[in-house]
Amino acid sequence: MVNLYTNQTAFFADIADELRLFLAMEEIVPAEEMDPSGDSAAVILEEKDGLWHVMACVCLDGREAVSVYERPAVIGDALEEKRCRKRAVKIAAFRAMREATGLVLPWGSLTGIRPTRLLRELIEREGGREALRIMREDFDVSPEKLSLASEIVGVQMPILRTQTKEDVDIYIGIPFCASRCLYCSFASDVRTKKTDMAAYLTALERDIRHGARIVKETGRKVRSMYLGGGTPTVLTAEELDRLLDRALEAYGGYGAEFTVEAGRPDTITEEKFKVLRKYGVGRVSINPQSMNARTLELIGRSHSPEEIVTAFNMAREAGFDSINMDVIAGLPGETPEDMRRTLDAIVALGPDNLTVHTLALKRSSRLVERLKEYPLPEAEAAEEMVALGAEAAKALQMKPYYMYRQKYMRGNLENVGYAKAGKECIYNIDMMEDTTSIMAHGAGAMTKCIYDAERRVERVPNPKNITTYIEKIDRLAEEKLRLYSIG
Repeated sequence: MVNLYTNQTAFFADIADELRLFLAMEEIVPAEEMDPSGDSAAVILEEKDGLWHVMACVCLDGREAVSVYERPAVIGDALEEKRCRKRAVKIAAFRAMREATGLVLPWGSLTGIRPTRLLRELIEREGGREALRIMREDFDVSPEKLSLASEIVGVQMPILRTQTKEDVDIYIGIPFCASRCLYCSFASDVRTKKTDMAAYLTALERDIRHGARIVKETGRKVRSMYLGGGTPTVLTAEELDRLLDRALEAYGGYGAEFTVEAGRPDTITEEKFKVLRKYGVGRVSINPQSMNARTLELIGRSHSPEEIVTAFNMAREAGFDSINMDVIAGLPGETPEDMRRTLDAIVALGPDNLTVHTLALKRSSRLVERLKEYPLPEAEAAEEMVALGAEAAKALQMKPYYMYRQKYMRGNLENVGYAKAGKECIYNIDMMEDTTSIMAHGAGAMTKCIYDAERRVERVPNPKNITTYIEKIDRLAEEKLRLYSIG
């Protein structure tokens, strides 16, 4: 436990996030004053002569460190002042923690999940050279990660320029899987013979009809459609057929792109792929996570490496020319050599997209509950695995096109999506960068509306509990209509 005192109480949680970059899931509790007798931190901001002076003091395991950060005070625009105050205290806290621990983190003081959005906004406001300076000198981002973010922004810009303020992406969620992975914290259930899928799908269709009506009434047009989960292919071919028929009938089309997550090879059949192709699905995701049988068994994936290869070949034969494959760096018990074997197998298959995730420890996952039973690779090993993923993508002639970060990731790293030219997923960019409104359907799905030229996002979350979601669909439709009518 670490005691944290600050005179900027509105930013307590933000400062605590900086401490956790170095302390993982350590509990951070408010304190009325700095207490050097135990693990503690204090962050004080004072204004004098037009400057903000921030002092951060840290005491960990008897080792003390102090960092001072100064910048011109921001006066006038309340939102801009709040944003700059928050950044100032976070930077000071980060640098004190870095000195106290000796750890150098690749993304510096950045704790948000969208570094590329921050960089893009800085470029638009400050110009390219100043934006890079701020990322490098103020936020302490490493040259390698800054280069990655810059490359992604460059790939995204032509795609983002094609959108209009009337655009909306459609998300349809199937919160069911064939089994629950060890690291998973998503709001999804395992489909069994007792699962009342008919009740869920009937409610989902009503939710879709409501959403399509709102989109039409508010003058929006569909930019892309995404069927995710969970694992949508736990549905039978007949269930998929009916759902896609109802969705496309309601919306009148899927826009420029239709993606379906077929993430679990053990849920895929030729018949299901025929259904997807029938309704114009052009992009699917087949996700091994690892091609090592021992790891798949350990993490609760009910399929073999051989089934992954079979599912991939089946997708190619069905006519899909845009296939994504996901892998995870830092899985329990894996080494960089295990990751290399996985990536070699994927390169041999030749997908069009490769997404390299870094394992994130989620509080509600079985992995965190039983962490002592599952040794995880060290941060340095996870970093090597991520680098191997980048090499594999390069071998496949792919470039990074979207990226996001999560709390408690091994090595404070990132998730990166790579794609061959012209195979970038529009939905992934829109969703991760918060540039396009999203009409979302299904339990646990999040509807978003973008205001003020990307600077403000309002949300309507669907309940994660399926019974509650079914009961509240009509009320949720009223909330979504109010959201979209304002926007």
